[in-house]
Amino acid sequence: MAPKSYAWISLWFLLTTPVIMWDVGYCFMRPRSMFGGDLHWIWSPYAIYQNIDFVYGLKALESGDGFTNAQSLLNVIETFMNLVYLYLLHVLGSPVAPVVGFASATMTLSKTVLYWAQEYYCGYCAVGHNTLKDLIVYWIIPNGLWIVVPSFIVWRLGHDIADALRVESKVVNKKKQGKTQ
Repeated sequence: MAPKSYAWISLWFLLTTPVIMWDVGYCFMRPRSMFGGDLHWIWSPYAIYQNIDFVYGLKALESGDGFTNAQSLLNVIETFMNLVYLYLLHVLGSPVAPVVGFASATMTLSKTVLYWAQEYYCGYCAVGHNTLKDLIVYWIIPNGLWIVVPSFIVWRLGHDIADALRVESKVVNKKKQGKTQ
């Protein structure tokens, strides 16, 4: 049986791929990608963001803070899994696709919640210097999308996986009952 396909999930995984890869490029190419670097023209909006979120800024880079690149490495893995989900679903029609999509969205959600929790537990050390308006516009709304949408994906695909397991369990139980009669 082919897995259910949801256009909004496929679109999220497809449209976020270049955004994530652009972000990964910025993080892995620091300091060259930062304001003043020879490759900054590729990531010019980060001139603002590196001052909004110090995790992306010079202070974190100079102090050797590895969180930025560690989360970028996970972004690469998540994006690969997103693309595998799309391939399994739309090319192969594999029933494994929802499991891969669920795992990937769970990674995205968990990593983003960790990112927010880190800010909370360090007393907003990387974003606490912002005005409320800047915090909302440049940090809460954009980063909040990476909590809200993956949460819905986890819920939707988790529900589908649970339904498939229930159906399979009924089939197995009927087969067992047929053998004992």
